[in-house]
Amino acid sequence: MNTEQTGKVKFFNETKGFGFIKPDSGEGDLFVHISAIESGNKLNNNDKVTYMLGEGKRGPCATQVKKA
Repeated sequence: MNTEQTGKVKFFNETKGFGFIKPDSGEGDLFVHISAIESGNKLNNNDKVTYMLGEGKRGPCATQVKKA
């Protein structure tokens, strides 16, 4: 069962459309694509976020990302 996770935006480049989230769980950084950000949310470095864990082409990634 996939549960909502929490973390902090480590880096996000809106121009390139991607960034990374540092999970509060201490696991490795997660890739986040701009298409995974919930409507109306804009990510900035150090923002607290909630997300669901997904699987991308290159491994785990964040999906359904929104500000906490």
